Amino acid sequence: MAIPDEGVIDAHVHLYPPEVNADPVGWADRQGERLWREMVEERPDRRVRQGFVSVDRLLRDMDAAGVAHVILLGWYWERPETCELQNRFYAQCVRAHPDRISAFATVQASDGDRAVAEMRRARDAGLIGLGEMCPWAFGGRPTDEQWLPIFEQAVEMDWPVNLHVTDPASRAVPGRVETPLEDVLALAETLPELRLILAHLGGGLAFLEPGYRVHRALKDAIYDTAAVPLLYRRSGWQAAIKAAGAERVAFGTDYPLMVFPRTQVEPGLTESVALLREVCADAGVAGQVGGETIRRFLRRT
Repeated sequence: MAIPDEGVIDAHVHLYPPEVNADPVGWADRQGERLWREMVEERPDRRVRQGFVSVDRLLRDMDAAGVAHVILLGWYWERPETCELQNRFYAQCVRAHPDRISAFATVQASDGDRAVAEMRRARDAGLIGLGEMCPWAFGGRPTDEQWLPIFEQAVEMDWPVNLHVTDPASRAVPGRVETPLEDVLALAETLPELRLILAHLGGGLAFLEPGYRVHRALKDAIYDTAAVPLLYRRSGWQAAIKAAGAERVAFGTDYPLMVFPRTQVEPGLTESVALLREVCADAGVAGQVGGETIRRFLRRT
């Protein structure tokens, strides 16, 4: 693992294979990825905020924003073949740029033993975790008989898991998936050794950390800030840091999602890094949130 000792780390980035970038909707139709099609289809009543960039474009955007390293996350694909395509693409990215890129794998639990085998193969190829996972997208729950073995395997492999969590109070948008917060707590309580990274401030769970049950269940988990500018006011960052502690909040952007819809016309990282430094400046925790939290979590120190 080539996580740098200093510098900004973006803990939540997505890239897609070139064939996906070239024709996202047509590829989804050919591949049978219904949920993905819903997410990326342009319609008269909405503009898709998702960007599609190459690894070279990502590296240029990292340099422009002063980001030292990124963690690539997979997506909640419906078909095992798509998961394997994504994982192999990520392995290529890591091999080509080990000093700038690390990556997590993704699997489809409906594939049973094949999914577990894919996790092991991905580990051998240099991937270091699992995610972004969303069992609810397929009508499941993290603790059901189909998904729990996947998370048990992550514990066995000592792999961190990034879990997509939706704020129950957020507005309905195409592709939105309900992820009951009770299910997240149940997973953490069922597998207390599971190393959880809860995306999007855990769907608001970060704000509930002072609560006894939430803190007890999630005391070893961390939260990422992916897509936070789309979901919360700037004060949401400070509220999460105050409730959970800066040492448990990790900077993430959801790049190449365009999370500043009023000003952003193409993918980039500059605005997100500027916001990180601005909102964390007063508390003096930009370094902690901007890199040290995820660095410590991945290194288990």
